Amino acid sequence: MADPLQLTRADARRIAVRAQLLTADRPRDLLEVIRHLTVVQAEPTAAIAPSADLVLWSRLGPTYDVAALRDALDEQALIEHQGFIRPTGDMTLLRAEMAAWPGTGPLKEWQVARAEWVDANAGCHRDLLDRLRRDGPLPTSELPDSCEVPWRSSGWNNARNVQMLLMLMVARGEVACVGRDGREQLWDLAERIYPDEPFPDVEEARRRRDERRLAALGIARSRAAAAPGEQHDVGEAGVPAVVEGVRGTWRVDPALADGQVARSDGRAALLSPFDRLVQDRKRLAEVFEFDYLLEMYKPAARRRWGYYALPVLYDDRLVGKLDASADRAEGALVVRAVHEDEPFSAAMTADVDAEIDSLAQWLGLDVVRLTEP
Repeated sequence: MADPLQLTRADARRIAVRAQLLTADRPRDLLEVIRHLTVVQAEPTAAIAPSADLVLWSRLGPTYDVAALRDALDEQALIEHQGFIRPTGDMTLLRAEMAAWPGTGPLKEWQVARAEWVDANAGCHRDLLDRLRRDGPLPTSELPDSCEVPWRSSGWNNARNVQMLLMLMVARGEVACVGRDGREQLWDLAERIYPDEPFPDVEEARRRRDERRLAALGIARSRAAAAPGEQHDVGEAGVPAVVEGVRGTWRVDPALADGQVARSDGRAALLSPFDRLVQDRKRLAEVFEFDYLLEMYKPAARRRWGYYALPVLYDDRLVGKLDASADRAEGALVVRAVHEDEPFSAAMTADVDAEIDSLAQWLGLDVVRLTEP
């Protein structure tokens, strides 16, 4: 077995930034970006713009057209699955687990409970499939709730029977989201949407997904805490590496393990709070040494950086947070503060300000600063 790569934190950061297409050499094609990233979270909060649009703007720049993403979803070149926008072709790598639902090996208590709940509502399950087969695609609001056993939860999903049954039918590979009518998802039979191709077994599918995920992340742990929708670990994909000052072994995409990491080719970028570069909070702390928390769920008085603060990337470092919001009625991108983790140099300030101006131009707004830059 080869010795692990020896990386500095700067090396590791540059690998991650390059893998996430955030270098000075911007990509140009929307579909190529999403195929490489593998997932873009479809989080709809639009304090500035929906997260998926911010992620794509941060890669493609002001040429990114939000209508192109909507068209790709409508044409089913992309699909929204479990809260993430994915290339439709990648669904082949998910269908083995769908076929094995509720899971492989010894089942956990919650897996058994979900399977029993679907069985208890077999009539509603059939009703949804029949209605979609006859009239789909349809929004959630037009699907009948004939559940005999309501969904019980201490959270906001309590008694949201149709929504929860659809979620489990997605996991079973029976239905798929095929777009949106406003903010409401549209549903149809998965057999009409997913590629009509044979799919690998569960283990082979996981191996290939690990490889795809590592190519998008650049550097990741073999094992990581479970995350909703899309994971942060990559199994045994890639090659092992040790990061100076960080405990444990990492995995690195072989395409980025060729010694070029010493070359810095980064730029300034403003990132969505749901950007894959920052979603793995443990990697964020260990490799980027960046303190960040999305604060929109906190009371205003307890926020340090703002309701929807955007992490600020400069070269290979995350250097601050932008507290801004889009006031479309006033035609303004309102900048409340640029929080600097360490004082910016003149060059950093100029580049970050230029990116703020670019964001405003893309949104069709004027920059209005409530504090001096």
